[in-house]
Amino acid sequence: MILAGGTGSRLHPLTRITNKHLLPIYDRPMVTYAVEAMVGAGVNEIMVVTGGTHAGEFFRLLGNGEEYGIERLLYAYQERPGGIAEALGLTERFVRGDKVLVMLADNIVERSLRPMVEAFAAQDRGARIVLSPVADPAHLRHLGVPELDEEGRLTRILEKPEDPPSQFAVTGLYFYDGDVFDVVSRLTPSGRGELEITDVNNWYVDQGTMELDVLEGFWGDAGESIDAYYQVNDFVRAHGANHRETSPR
Repeated sequence: MILAGGTGSRLHPLTRITNKHLLPIYDRPMVTYAVEAMVGAGVNEIMVVTGGTHAGEFFRLLGNGEEYGIERLLYAYQERPGGIAEALGLTERFVRGDKVLVMLADNIVERSLRPMVEAFAAQDRGARIVLSPVADPAHLRHLGVPELDEEGRLTRILEKPEDPPSQFAVTGLYFYDGDVFDVVSRLTPSGRGELEITDVNNWYVDQGTMELDVLEGFWGDAGESIDAYYQVNDFVRAHGANHRETSPR
């Protein structure tokens, strides 16, 4: 699943005229980097979840997916910004009890996701999240941050913590088994009226079935702010993205 919805309010005024995931990163639309990352990792059945008045532009760009190496491409429409977990729930009939990789389309990575995809394929059940080191505590206060024990095992994920418990951020890459849709169906909206993906992740943490990987190389959230958008642009222009040589730690 590639999540390409939301209002893009943090990138106003750029997003007054288009969906943020259609904005360019270096020389092509942002969403195509997520497509490339998935296909390069061996995931060639994809559902794009989007919304708003520019949803049709994704079909114009991606078509049936053949040009991008996708074997099966479907689309889902999220009627309102109800959160990542709600968007995930829209893919249930597409996933049909199989394992699913969720990627936020504004996340750009330097190296291949294939090692993480292969690790999850070998995982009997549960979920998997991908972390990236972030040195600046002020930045971490705006992100999801994992709490780890002395042996590096995940004990909890905190959303926008005032006192970050580690120097890692939870990226917009999530792996789930088929149980995730039962979890989503039992969620209640948060104070901002959305179904929170952190609640889903903490359910798996509580079950003892959440695994993690730490990304090597660059990770950027191009939708986080105008400054972040241009930082990602600068990195991709200089170094590219989705390079094949990598391994999870």
